[in-house]
Amino acid sequence: MSEEFIKELISKGETTTIQFKLNISNELSIAQEMVAFANTRGGTILIGVDDKTWEVIGLSDSDIRRLTNLLVNASSEHIKPPLFIETETIIVNTRKVMAVVVPEGNDKPYKDKDGIIFLKNGANKRKVINNEEILRLLSKGKHLFADELPVNQATVLDINKEKFDDFFLREFKVEYEKLGLSYEEALRAKRVLKDGRISLAGFLFFGKSPQNIKPAFCIKCVAFYGNSLGGSEYRDSRDITGTIPVLYEEGMAFFKRNLLHTQQGQNFNSQGILEISEIALQELLENALIHRDYIKNSPIRLMVFDNRIEIISPGSLPNSLVVEELRYGNPVVRNNLMVSYAIHTLPYRGLGSGLKRAYEHQADIELINDADGEQFKVIIPRPEKK
Repeated sequence: MSEEFIKELISKGETTTIQFKLNISNELSIAQEMVAFANTRGGTILIGVDDKTWEVIGLSDSDIRRLTNLLVNASSEHIKPPLFIETETIIVNTRKVMAVVVPEGNDKPYKDKDGIIFLKNGANKRKVINNEEILRLLSKGKHLFADELPVNQATVLDINKEKFDDFFLREFKVEYEKLGLSYEEALRAKRVLKDGRISLAGFLFFGKSPQNIKPAFCIKCVAFYGNSLGGSEYRDSRDITGTIPVLYEEGMAFFKRNLLHTQQGQNFNSQGILEISEIALQELLENALIHRDYIKNSPIRLMVFDNRIEIISPGSLPNSLVVEELRYGNPVVRNNLMVSYAIHTLPYRGLGSGLKRAYEHQADIELINDADGEQFKVIIPRPEKK
């Protein structure tokens, strides 16, 4: 890091990713700060800078030797799992400042030695005590995928055997009995049944009535008069329930029912072509169903206005993925088990090609990653009526 770079960081003050410390003597306290950085977006701690005045006070050589040992011990002994950090000493205005770079962790959630989880909250940190937040941190690490969570209230009796049998036959081109598997062995082989419990993905794809136990995992559809979300009169309004394939089919039916069909050179007696690309709608709806955040206990929303449509999925983009990367085919990998089922039950292609294909057929798609609202929004303008 250069002196100019450090000066620029200091000039912006403390933020979610930058923190100032005049000096450090408490290993546990600085470990908790590093835990918060690692569980959020990572960041840099500048030691030798007054956090109140932003003045560079600097460190002595003995301070730097002591801090080097203190930081190594804090990151290895006071953080679970241990965290790898980088330190660097930079001369700023003839004074020595130590920069401690804390990466965003791959093994979330990180905890202090007492098992307490911290997150950054602006320039400060806060304890995490909410179970949903803990699950979300786990899903961002390597330990847990939301779609593999067990549905504790469900049993094998809640699985539609006919739907699962059809899925297995589609994938393997042979019944599982002919492979020497029992029904429950086949369920375990496909991770519908895991450790004696039904997985969330298995339940949502093959359950008899998924919303009886998971009522929020539905689609709420509204077609408004006008262009305001606050409108009180609807052309069409309904909640769609059922398995993921049913949600997809009924969601597409809602769009087809509430969007215009136009004659574009085809036979006069034909239904016409949908005003918004049907292929784009298919890809975007599949993306919402398969890649939404299933830690969040919220429905997908489909809304049709006079001038646009909106598809809103629970959960912002995972990790460091940004909107600009999506249109070029970079996949959103959040629910691997859901993807494996979708390949054989939906017109799903996977491999990150869905949004790229949607753009090829509908160039005016707008994607909004609402990190604060923890949702992902797709907006497509409707053609002006002539």
